[in-house]
Amino acid sequence: MSELNLAKAAEFAIDYAKKQGIDQSEVSLHLGNGISIAARQQELETVEKHNDAQFVISVYKDHKTGSASSADMSENGIRSTVDAAISIARHTGADPCFGLADADRIATQEKDLDLYHAWDVNEAQMLDIAMRCERAAVESSELITNSEGASVNSYSGLDVYANSHGFLSQSRGSQHSISCSVIGSNGDGMQRDYWYHSGRDAATLDSPEEIGLVAAKRTVARLDARQIPSCQATVMYDSAMAKSLISHLIGAIKGGAIYKKASFMLDKVGQEVLPGFMTIAENPHKMGAISSAWHDGEGIATPDYRAIVDGGRLESYVLGSYTARKLGLESTANAGGVRNLSVSNTGQTTEKLLSDMGTGLLVTELIGSGINMVSGDYSRGAAGFWVENGEIQYPVEEITVAGNLTDMYRNIVAIGDDYDNRGSTECGSIVIENMTIAGS
Repeated sequence: MSELNLAKAAEFAIDYAKKQGIDQSEVSLHLGNGISIAARQQELETVEKHNDAQFVISVYKDHKTGSASSADMSENGIRSTVDAAISIARHTGADPCFGLADADRIATQEKDLDLYHAWDVNEAQMLDIAMRCERAAVESSELITNSEGASVNSYSGLDVYANSHGFLSQSRGSQHSISCSVIGSNGDGMQRDYWYHSGRDAATLDSPEEIGLVAAKRTVARLDARQIPSCQATVMYDSAMAKSLISHLIGAIKGGAIYKKASFMLDKVGQEVLPGFMTIAENPHKMGAISSAWHDGEGIATPDYRAIVDGGRLESYVLGSYTARKLGLESTANAGGVRNLSVSNTGQTTEKLLSDMGTGLLVTELIGSGINMVSGDYSRGAAGFWVENGEIQYPVEEITVAGNLTDMYRNIVAIGDDYDNRGSTECGSIVIENMTIAGS
């Protein structure tokens, strides 16, 4: 189905719902295709091709709502899906907060955010990339004794959103990635680790060889890992793991958790929840970024920039229209989530952070999800490296790091400039004082 036909299908659905007496309706349509190729031991392991199609309609009538979805985008398929949504709405409870976003908040200025970059490679070329990646990892060290393989992925999609306010948008997007996972052994034990890179434009990806080398280096560094005694210590989350701390904060300030009073960040707007040197902002219009969008999931215009936490102070919750109404507030244009978060830093390199820390734990892997979002209690399995005199001494594993997120955020003492730019959050390594480490 073409872009034009997808837009016509959206308009048909909205018009059909209106003819059935529906007050308001909104529809999302998606078409996508992609390919994933994996190689292991320098041989083709799998080829997976993806062809996705989905049509989702939500209807609102007398403050009741119903939603239905289908892969059938023919006129008959659309009619039956809309009918199903209407039937569901008849049996749901009324809620005055149900409904479309306010009409005066709907986006009016479309922006080209450079989200689509086709990758002109065939299956043979993708296989060669995967094999080059794995080969670089395996040949980099005699301690790399096995491989879980390397993979190359490419995906492109077309999305249309429309609602009965008369709003309709359509956009194309792409995402490509290369990854590698290998196993190391020194006779006394085995370890595995991996690395990857992803982005909308394949031209911006690290080379297959570089990705393989990083995967191998990380694996070798973990050999001879040991437990450490339980203690209180400073913990440094490397830039890849530090993102999880930001994710927990965003989850705690989402409107759903707030109006249900199920968050440790309840009633914290206007208060200092992070050190004064920290600012967390979203940048929805960043060119070519993973989460960029000129409107949110309800058609509300997104801002160029919005500080969620400014100088340590929580500026607002993260709200869509429904949760905003529940709280008597306005949507923050976050239906569908936050977009392209950036976290400020205190200017140190990774090496300087370790030097300043002196003694403590560098976390490079987190396991499990022991987070209580109501109380903020935090406990996760971890692996990484023990640091003394500002230098890494040896790898550690089978430990747990624990604390309370409210205290952990207040005890952040530094954020590095060693940003991990993969994904939708840019964040450097984060150093937190006075954490509990459970070991041997």
